[in-house]
Amino acid sequence: MAEPYPSRSPVDQEDPGYAPLAGGEEPRDHRRPIRAILAVGLSVLLVVGIVIGFSTDTSPDVCAEVNSARLEPFLLGGAGQRSVPVKTVVRPVPRGVKEGVSAKSNRVFAGANLRGFPWNNSMLSWQRTAYHFQPEKNWMNDPNGPMYYKGWYHFFYQYNPDAAVWGNIVWGHAVSEDLIHWLYLPLAMVADQWYDINGVWSGSATVLPDGQVMMLYTGSSNESQQLQNLAYPANLSDPLLIDWVKHPGNPILAPPQCIDKLDFRDPTTAWYTSGGKWRFAVGAKINKTGVSFVYETEDFKSYKLLPGLLHAVPGTGMWECVDFFPVSDDGLDTSVNGPGVKHVMKVSLDDDRHDYYAIGTYNEEANTWVPDSPEIDVGIGIRYDYGIFYASKTFYDQNKSRRILWGWITESDSEYADVQKGWASLQALPRTIVLDTKTGSNLLQWPVEEVDSLRLSSKEFDSVEVEAGMVVPLDVETATQVDIVAEFELDKQALEAAPEADADYVCSASGGASQRSALGPFGLLVLADDDLSEQTPVYFYVVKGPNGTLKTSICTDQSRSSVATDVHKQVYGSFVPVLEGEKLSLRILVDHSIVETFAQGGRSCITARVYPTKAIYGAARVFLFNNATEANVKASLKIWQMNSAFIRPYSPQ
Repeated sequence: MAEPYPSRSPVDQEDPGYAPLAGGEEPRDHRRPIRAILAVGLSVLLVVGIVIGFSTDTSPDVCAEVNSARLEPFLLGGAGQRSVPVKTVVRPVPRGVKEGVSAKSNRVFAGANLRGFPWNNSMLSWQRTAYHFQPEKNWMNDPNGPMYYKGWYHFFYQYNPDAAVWGNIVWGHAVSEDLIHWLYLPLAMVADQWYDINGVWSGSATVLPDGQVMMLYTGSSNESQQLQNLAYPANLSDPLLIDWVKHPGNPILAPPQCIDKLDFRDPTTAWYTSGGKWRFAVGAKINKTGVSFVYETEDFKSYKLLPGLLHAVPGTGMWECVDFFPVSDDGLDTSVNGPGVKHVMKVSLDDDRHDYYAIGTYNEEANTWVPDSPEIDVGIGIRYDYGIFYASKTFYDQNKSRRILWGWITESDSEYADVQKGWASLQALPRTIVLDTKTGSNLLQWPVEEVDSLRLSSKEFDSVEVEAGMVVPLDVETATQVDIVAEFELDKQALEAAPEADADYVCSASGGASQRSALGPFGLLVLADDDLSEQTPVYFYVVKGPNGTLKTSICTDQSRSSVATDVHKQVYGSFVPVLEGEKLSLRILVDHSIVETFAQGGRSCITARVYPTKAIYGAARVFLFNNATEANVKASLKIWQMNSAFIRPYSPQ
């Protein structure tokens, strides 16, 4: 365990006003600037005698070590490190790429001359969710700096206040007392300084023991260089933290010499070490090797780049939104460490826009993290979510002693449709995240318990027999906002009689729920209309391998989810471990155009965006189905109607 936190205040203030923009450039006048708060009245913060200039971290020793024999196994795929083939895919360039971030528009439709589907206002209005977080209008992407402070959960997010497409990125801000009923607040930070004039990009919050809040974030400068910066609340006595101050010594970090100016971003939450200092990680890449640097600070004014790399994996490309935290079967503060403590490293891969994690061991003295299994390394192993889920961020909720995960859910329709409806992107429901002590290699993700407070009336269906080839309608009210918990049992005689198969089942290459075999697919059809012309199957598929071993996959099939032509329809999914004695279990949360699936208690998760044109409002239905050829299935489930979260602007009244 780390030593107790210090009681001193590491960041002092002298002049909380901003430095002028380079070249005399003025802030964009359509945004509310952050107030310049004088040091008078900020009694909780001390006074800095000088303004600290930023560290360029251009020490020749650092870059030399990156290319030294010590790190050669990381960079070249040497002994003890699994090499990943470099991915070469030619696609049209979507929004965000040339600016130095991951693609922020649908890569399938980028540059395509599509014939737009004739969406009407009724269809587009239905797509807006009822209990998932999204702004009132316009574009949103990464979750930033989530934290709990003086009775309020704070959520910041990448936001374009001007349009429903990516660009002009600032920080939106909302608060909630329960992680469900959110209140919109004024913008927290805007692009008004030379070091962030091209975008106030992603960052993380660190709440210090004395109550101070350090917000480290990436800014895109007037020369499109990615620089790390510091901000903090102007008034710590305000539980809503409405006003924010950018540190007068910004930027605090520039890329090391061996790193391109577009490949250095997204600082993590800081953790406290046994040596009495704070550390945080920043993602980068060297050629096609994804890497994570670690910086150390005692006072959040001066920073030291530590030797070596926290971790690196060849062939994975740029690491965005790195997250690093201890994990157990309960929530742990970010600074917990010691014998037997496991740490999670998570990266968002710029190349494929998926979030990968692995569980391993952190050596504080050596400044390294090593995965428990090289075969399950970050970027080549397990994903948080096998659907649309990216740029995720966790935080430790000291209010309930739990770790909570946020993730950005983008659209899979066309930009044209997003502009027509006036908004784009959601956040997944916040999830608790713990170690799966049964497998040791998985995390368990589950919607926070507060989601259950939205449940209204329910219906139960016990031991429903679904014969091979059957579809069974379920008598529930409209199924636009529902929470479904289900268990399935395959017929034991059919399991014993089923032939063995050598090939693994891959959801994305399977042809979807219409492809039949002896033991699957079977599950639920959600957001379906009465004649099934639109349907989104969520299903299990079981393969009997050599020696009678069973391998189970969980999939979501969008191929028939909509008759619209400007929607990307995929089949998502993955293998899910099913241990001896466990039933096949699902939880599915449907909220208009988003379907979140949690299999086997959250071992595998799939988030999908769905855009039906017929299965909307009162026409949305739920069915059980069994498309196996040999096995009957018994299903027991409970379905709740879900209330709205009534997300709205904050009012003092």
